[in-house]
Amino acid sequence: MPQLAELHDIWVYLAASPLLHLTLTLVAFQAGTWIYRRTGNNPLANPVLIAVVALVALLVATDTDYASYFAGAQFVHFLLGPATVALAIPLYRQFAHVRRSGIAILASIVAGSLTAALSAAAIAWALGAGFASVVSIAPKSV
Repeated sequence: MPQLAELHDIWVYLAASPLLHLTLTLVAFQAGTWIYRRTGNNPLANPVLIAVVALVALLVATDTDYASYFAGAQFVHFLLGPATVALAIPLYRQFAHVRRSGIAILASIVAGSLTAALSAAAIAWALGAGFASVVSIAPKSV
């Protein structure tokens, strides 16, 4: 069995590679997807939420700063732009349905925006932020 010092050396070597954080990100999401399916698609077992929690726990446990993590996982960040644009095609194909659901969609957007702004302001206030900070955080959270 490898000694603790050897494991540390292996971790240092792997942490220097950008593939480590990319692989960890993809594995965390796949694990989240597996958990989501095993729980019968329970919305509380959201794969993105599970992946984020797992990655944050791993970064804290290994004392890895976010800049180092992001240097390796930036490929996923880069692909978010094209993926967002690609979502326009099915949205366009369902435009009639979107138009029929316009009021429900608008109500959801308003409710979500208000919830985001108010919860961000409440959290900032609870953590002791000044009035100027609380007021500036609210619109940025939407």
